[in-house]
Amino acid sequence: MTRRYILALIALVVSTSAVWAQEYNQLNDDGTFTGANDAFGGRRDSTKHKDKVIPKGLKVWTVDERFGDITAARPDTLSHMFMNSIFTSGTRGEYNTTGNLGAPRINRVFADRPLDGQFIFTQPYDYFVQPVSTFRFTNTLSPITNLTYNECGDRTNGEDHLKALFGVNAGKDLGMGFKFDYIYGRGYYQNQSTSHFNYTMYASYLGERYNAHFLFSTNHQKVTENGGITDDRYITHPEVFNDDFGENEIPTVLEQNWNRNDNQHIFFTHRYNVGFNRKVRMTEEEIRARKFAIESKKENEKVRLKEQAQRKARKDGKDFDEEEFDRKGKVFSGRPTDAKIAGEEPVTDKTGNKEGRIAVSGKEQADSLASSTTAKASVDTTWMKNEYVPVTSFIHTLKFDNYRRIYEAYKTPENYYLSKYDIDEHFGGDSIYDKTRHYSLRNTLAIAMLEGFNKWAKAGLKVFATSELRHFAMPALNGGTDSYNEHNLSIGGQLIKTEGKAFHYNATAEAWLTGEDAGQLKVDGNADLNFKLFGDTVQLAAKAYFYRLNPTFFYRHYHSKHLWWDNDLSKETRTRIEGIFSLRKTKTTLRVAVDNISNYTYFAQKYNITENFGRTGTTVNVKQHSDNISMLTLQLGQDFKLGPLYWENLITYQKSSNDDIIAVPQLNAYTNLYLRFKIARVLKVDLGADARYFTKYKAQDYSPALGQYTVQDNGDANVKTGNYPIVNVYANMHLKQTRFFIMMSHVNASNGEYFLTPHYPINSRILRFGLSWNFFN
Repeated sequence: MTRRYILALIALVVSTSAVWAQEYNQLNDDGTFTGANDAFGGRRDSTKHKDKVIPKGLKVWTVDERFGDITAARPDTLSHMFMNSIFTSGTRGEYNTTGNLGAPRINRVFADRPLDGQFIFTQPYDYFVQPVSTFRFTNTLSPITNLTYNECGDRTNGEDHLKALFGVNAGKDLGMGFKFDYIYGRGYYQNQSTSHFNYTMYASYLGERYNAHFLFSTNHQKVTENGGITDDRYITHPEVFNDDFGENEIPTVLEQNWNRNDNQHIFFTHRYNVGFNRKVRMTEEEIRARKFAIESKKENEKVRLKEQAQRKARKDGKDFDEEEFDRKGKVFSGRPTDAKIAGEEPVTDKTGNKEGRIAVSGKEQADSLASSTTAKASVDTTWMKNEYVPVTSFIHTLKFDNYRRIYEAYKTPENYYLSKYDIDEHFGGDSIYDKTRHYSLRNTLAIAMLEGFNKWAKAGLKVFATSELRHFAMPALNGGTDSYNEHNLSIGGQLIKTEGKAFHYNATAEAWLTGEDAGQLKVDGNADLNFKLFGDTVQLAAKAYFYRLNPTFFYRHYHSKHLWWDNDLSKETRTRIEGIFSLRKTKTTLRVAVDNISNYTYFAQKYNITENFGRTGTTVNVKQHSDNISMLTLQLGQDFKLGPLYWENLITYQKSSNDDIIAVPQLNAYTNLYLRFKIARVLKVDLGADARYFTKYKAQDYSPALGQYTVQDNGDANVKTGNYPIVNVYANMHLKQTRFFIMMSHVNASNGEYFLTPHYPINSRILRFGLSWNFFN
């Protein structure tokens, strides 16, 4: 879609939404519209000229990957920071990338890096291959659809990202939907295009005794690898060249090289609850939904009776008098809901006798009073529901992951790789077709004693056992395939408290008994305390873990045409202690984390740069550092507000005890300054600029052949990136059901060192557009 189409679409959204704003009332507190003919909030009733409100209640939550426990989440519908949700480099620019939309990335904040999974090749794409623990399941009172699209550039060098989400319920317990995600980054530099496709289906059933969640996703990823530009001076000092090179004319190290990842995932967790019943009041959303259902049933019955009377009149050869039918249909029964009691209430005198008591003079009046009492009792219990309180749960979780990765190349520079191994290739000659496969099947059985079923049950307790089967296949020397099977059994327990407002905690331990990972141990703990202080809400949170883990499979074994290792590695030990202090009123957050790692295992890449800026002797090795490495992380978040002016800041300080192995920038900062106002009282606008910055450091290199970020191992030839601010200006807007933005990214582009990853420059100044639209019913 070209830019003019996007502009036309945004103009259409603004104009039509402005018309709606004039015709209808403001958005209700409960998230519903009440204007006539409102496509989202109400429909014209064909039998009665009044508005019917379509309920728009939407709840989303995430589930725990081991137990399927539910944690409430927020829908992805907030307008704030929507303009930055499009970047591979993260909402606050905290990731290093190779420059293009859909490129691999790594977090500069070490404390926020996830631990590597078994199939490391999808780890740099965690923004696209979504973990189960972050997927949002939905429960909605009416079907909801969300379409999100952003783009820049043109058909030659632009970027496009389209997402679609649909959710619907079949009754209050069964929810289902699908998600579609498509990224196509053609790239502003040569040989860096990306194409990602995701399709996900999900379903959830939340009954009284039985709960289940199902998730199926399939992903296809294709990334063109260019190895970086040949000479950084094309960016840093273009004046040294006789010709003026455009971005798409700068030569790159590689061409006709691709990394492909195809993976499928099935997740299914279910539980059976044993407990008891009790009566509780419905939530406001449930009351609105029941009222809507009652009114709809009455109206549908009136329509049915009217159509039946019309058919009878036609059959009898008579004219149908619609006004007479409607008049006769107006019947009254019982006391009106707005009726008031006439007279005074009976009172008690000094002797205890009732004065002013209503006299009952006959059976008719007695029956009337009895009817009134019954009606009152009925009203009192109308909005009550029967709640089932689970006491014990029996849990089963199944997770199946299937991966295939191919590194394919048809044109590799001479002597680019240091080594070559004799394996069967899909194509002959110097072409490369490294194929790696992996699948894993994990089953977890757990028994849970749940918290909250009585006042003495202050915490929940779980015990569990997990069985995991892993299979790997890679090329073998002199042809064929090397296969590896690993089967592990682990047991563990969890103590957790999530209810209440003041204090929560969670402690989980897991130990591996048999298999390749025998002897592994993981202990996780977190807690938070919330209290009032000087009129503000203070939260103190603490996290800690101790891990003793076997390095994942591809650190131990990897076979390909030019990279090969079979290593015997020691277990890696990691500990972390982290504290978070936050004040809600002042918008202040302080985070302190201390990491300690022994036997740190990592990839190191080495190559030579020739006189004409080519690469030779490229190789990647696995290394393990036996000594301890410590990391200190201090992070301060502080937001300010002065009238319509907002200023948001996040500053991170890091200090590594060994910069040659774990290199991080000492200072990483993000700042966002904007004005918030409304146009015509309905169009919300954030107009401002933001910047991201980090100090110079020896950033991680990137290996196209491995598809991984690596430590630089070139000695004096190692390079640093950073000390260059990247500034965007934007107008981020929200109108009713629609979010959209216009942005000029990297507005300060000029001759400078705008590299996040060594030799991979980011895009220059670009005009961007984005739109997200919610549809109900």
